[in-house]
Amino acid sequence: MNPNFTTLKIEQQESIAFLTLNRPKRLNALSGVCLRELAEAAHWFNQQKHIKIVIVRGEGRTFSAGADIHDFPNNPTETETWIERRDKGQIGFRMTEAIGNMHAITIAQVHGFAIGGAFLLMLACDFRMAAEGTFFSIPEVDLGIPLSWGGIPKLVSEIGPARTKELVMTCRRFDAAEAKDLGLLNQVVKKEELAKHCLDFAQNLAEKPIVPLIMTKEQVNAVAKNIGAAYVGSAEGDMLQTVLKDPESKAAATAYMAGITKKSSLA
Repeated sequence: MNPNFTTLKIEQQESIAFLTLNRPKRLNALSGVCLRELAEAAHWFNQQKHIKIVIVRGEGRTFSAGADIHDFPNNPTETETWIERRDKGQIGFRMTEAIGNMHAITIAQVHGFAIGGAFLLMLACDFRMAAEGTFFSIPEVDLGIPLSWGGIPKLVSEIGPARTKELVMTCRRFDAAEAKDLGLLNQVVKKEELAKHCLDFAQNLAEKPIVPLIMTKEQVNAVAKNIGAAYVGSAEGDMLQTVLKDPESKAAATAYMAGITKKSSLA
């Protein structure tokens, strides 16, 4: 029996499963609940020995708009302890680690857009397929916070220091074609072909012996993580607490979210 989640949907088709972000009215925004459920789903899949492949996708017209602005980390409150605030800062990192360390092979099926945390969710997957016309951005600096969730070492290992600095510091939008050229995507296909393409790709992998697949995944991941060996993900909760007290960062976050709210009201 599949677990019941409030923000996710899990379906199975023999040795292939689908993990669907299921908040279409909120453009599948990643709330704190959603992040925790993604980590829980990853751990649940690890207990399902018959599942070889998991396709990660978004319900509705987009993959995910990224962090839910209504759930954006606010200033520390008097009722929250340091441990509670630190835990909030680490939840995204724990999610990407859980998805990245799943025993099953993961395929990100991306359409519409993948912003910020959603982009990092995509990067945590083993394979990434996107529809033509999909776009990406990493807006954290414009929000007044550094990119966290293990995103910096992941990007450096995938595209190198200079390109990482460019995408993260400029916060500029880039499309699927550029993402593929950078090596962030495996394939880009027509939107109407994306679902079938990902399923065909998954079925091809599912026909192969699982042990060498998993061993290859673990070896590649170990080499990639070695590049960012000096990075300490557990410090992210502390880092975010510090940044959120900076006046300039707070002003940037307020301005960014005000702009998002205005755009939403005009849509």
